[in-house]
Amino acid sequence: MNEKKITVVIVGMGFGKEFIQIYQSHPNIKAVGICTRNKETITELAKKFNLDKNLCFEHFDDILERKDVDAIHIVTPVPEHARMTIASLNANKHTACTIPMAMTIEDCKAIVEAKRKANKVYMMMETALYTREFLYGLHLAESGKLGRIQFVRGSHIQDMSMEGWAEYWKGFPPMLNGTHAISPLLRINNTKADTVVCHGSGRLSDDLAKRYGSPFAVETATFTLKNSDVVAEATRSLFDVVRQYRESYDVYGTKMSFEWEQLQDEQHVLFDGGENALRIDVPDTDEMLIPEIAHYTRREKIDDPNHVSFLQGAGHGGSHPHLVQEFLNAIIEGRNSAVDADVAANYTCAGICAHESAMNNGKRISIPIFE
Repeated sequence: MNEKKITVVIVGMGFGKEFIQIYQSHPNIKAVGICTRNKETITELAKKFNLDKNLCFEHFDDILERKDVDAIHIVTPVPEHARMTIASLNANKHTACTIPMAMTIEDCKAIVEAKRKANKVYMMMETALYTREFLYGLHLAESGKLGRIQFVRGSHIQDMSMEGWAEYWKGFPPMLNGTHAISPLLRINNTKADTVVCHGSGRLSDDLAKRYGSPFAVETATFTLKNSDVVAEATRSLFDVVRQYRESYDVYGTKMSFEWEQLQDEQHVLFDGGENALRIDVPDTDEMLIPEIAHYTRREKIDDPNHVSFLQGAGHGGSHPHLVQEFLNAIIEGRNSAVDADVAANYTCAGICAHESAMNNGKRISIPIFE
């Protein structure tokens, strides 16, 4: 293994704290730091994880000045993503950021440009691309077991009216942050979104609708894909719809098809011809990870098992150690990450353009493709 050592600071100690131990366990990590405005949280986590107090920050801008920090992992509220990502890249730091990349097309373009100028690794930490369920389907696709893919569908339905969500989420337009539902559909087809038609359905309560000027309870989009005859469908809802949390994808091929379970822990379904339907538990993904962090795919390894996003398995379907491994490997190997700025920008802009289409009565909109 490459012996290069990396110092990383994680910004945002919501579910961001779940990454501390994973980074600490990785053999290419020199030190892990944290950043949060809450002094009590700093004290608590510094003691719990034996963190260097010199790498514990209250203010994000202080990290940028530190030459001993190689990488910054941003896990902050959505409105902060673009500003912090651009600042990190401009400070010549390798930069990872939770989804979405940004909230506007202009900010996505700015991040792509900042990454090019910095010549550092950027990675959008899209959990949906590293769940055990998606990696299982991706293997079926890449091994040829699915045959030719004919159609893909994704959904992300969640009740964000529950306690614990920040105020800015209230009334958030469904597709404005649609990457969980969209990115698996694009990745499994190994392409990018080209155009979108999206329709809004239902109505939010007036107090929610007025916050972003977005009336729809549900938004459903159909995407044409670059250099592909496959059409992808994605649906997202955050408020005023009753349903158990579901973040899913389905893929239909000429030889085999996969459908995500309808209910949590109900089992997924594999179709392999005729009326055959086999209920399956997808395998864990330990063997895809280095031994030091493989066990972090499991539910018992997380600090906050009651967080709704963790109900489908440790760290969003076991994805967290995969995200860490890919980000660090890209840095060590001097290459782009699997979800580099151009890819992340297309995934993110696909959702932004979908919402724009919904607000314009289903107008077809071309999605920026960054090369």
